[in-house]
Parts: sequence; C-alpha cells; structure tokens
Amino acid sequence: FILPFATMAILSVLSGNPAINPNVTFTTRHYERLIDDSLYAEALIATLRIGLVTTLTALMIGYPLAHWMARTRSTLGHALLLMAVIAPMLTGIVVRTFAWMTILQDRGVINQSLMGWGLIERPLPLMYNEFGTIVALVHIYVPFMVLTLTGVIARIDERLEQAARGLGASRTRAFLEITLPLSLPGILAGSLLVFALAISAYVTPFLMGGTDVLTLPMLIFQQVSASFNPMFAAALGVVLLVVSLIVVIAYNTVLTRFAGGQKLA
Repeated sequence: FILPFATMAILSVLSGNPAINPNVTFTTRHYERLIDDSLYAEALIATLRIGLVTTLTALMIGYPLAHWMARTRSTLGHALLLMAVIAPMLTGIVVRTFAWMTILQDRGVINQSLMGWGLIERPLPLMYNEFGTIVALVHIYVPFMVLTLTGVIARIDERLEQAARGLGASRTRAFLEITLPLSLPGILAGSLLVFALAISAYVTPFLMGGTDVLTLPMLIFQQVSASFNPMFAAALGVVLLVVSLIVVIAYNTVLTRFAGGQKLA
C-alpha cells in the first residue's frame, strides 16, 4: 500500500512525468486546479454520496440475510443461502451491469411492462442517473457485506439473547441491546469494505450513469487514458483517498460511541 501511494503522492506534486522528462520541478498547480474548478468538487461529492448510499443500502439488505445465515440450524439451509449469496460473484461485474441495463433502461423490462399494463405513459428514469448506479452497485457489493457480517454474528453466543429473554426482555429489545452492539465490529468492517469498493468503482458508474453521473474514478481514468496527465490523475487520487479516510474515521468514531466506548478497529 505504501509504495504505490507514495508514488502517486509524489507524482501529484511534480510538473511533469519524470520517466519522460528528468527536468521536472515540484508544483502545487494540480491541487490548485482542483480548487479552481467546481467540476472536481461536484464529482467528489457525487462519489462520496454514491458510496455512502450504497453502503447503507447494502447494510440494510445484508444484515438481515447475514443474521438469518448465522442463526439457521439447518446445514442444507445454510448451504443454500451461502450459494445464493456467492452465486452472483461468479459472474463478472460487466455482465451483471449489462443485465441491470436490460432491466432498468427506457426500453427495459420494468418500463416496458409498466407501459404495457397502462400504469405509466412514459418510461421512468431508472437509469443514467445515480439511482440506477446505486442499484447495480448494491447488487454487486451486498455479498461482501453479508459474508463479513455472517462470521461476526455467528460468533455471538445465542445464550446471551436467551438470558435477556429469560429476564423479561422482548425479542426486539434483546436484539437491540445484545446482538446489535456485539455485531458492530462486523458492521464496521463490512461497511468500510463496501464503501471502499463503491467509491473506487469505474465500470458500473460509467455504464449505468452515462454522462449524467461523474465520479472521481471516472475523471482519473480520463486523465490517464485520454488526457495523458498522470500527475493530475494522481492529485485526484490523493484527494479521494484523504477525504475517504476522513469519512472512515468519522464513521468509526460514531460507531465506537454508539457501542459505549468499545474499540472497534
């Protein structure tokens, strides 16, 4: 991690590519360009927003499924659930993204069905926006959340909940005061994993968002492949990493306080 990040950080403060031109100087113009043009700030905000919404949605979907998997007593049932979670990961991200395109586009399954039933007159905007991007990202990254949470929840002693129930607590209260706090390390780990993958995604936002969704990974790719400006691309990468670390630290702090001071990571 240190070596590629150090290389990226050094490139971000150089006036040119030292591999081509040895007479390069240190400069801050790449970061000044980020500040002067609001396009990059908007792309950063969009990237973080998509990452946060994807993470929260994956957590809301993944936690009940992980809890079900961890608490099921049937070996066959557990195996079937595990297969259902892992099966989508056996298909490439590009293939899964194209599958969502056939479902959400204007002439896709959903819009054509609703229009055929007379429920809508024009296609719903399900694609080429952040909604479609988040839907596809959630489908891709929910397995990472589920697999991370399942192991943590499975290690929580069920007798703790049974003791709480025996002392008069309802099933909901026993879950909120016993299982949920003890599973916070898994929530943190799964959330950070999904968040890191979502904010660094390129293929899915590019295909599902079209020209209406612009994220920093897309800008970084453009700077490297089209503009041939790896120095500015490195500056974008440094900013994305620093801001992401700030969000991660804040998220960790909130969960730690919620857990009553328990150190989660």
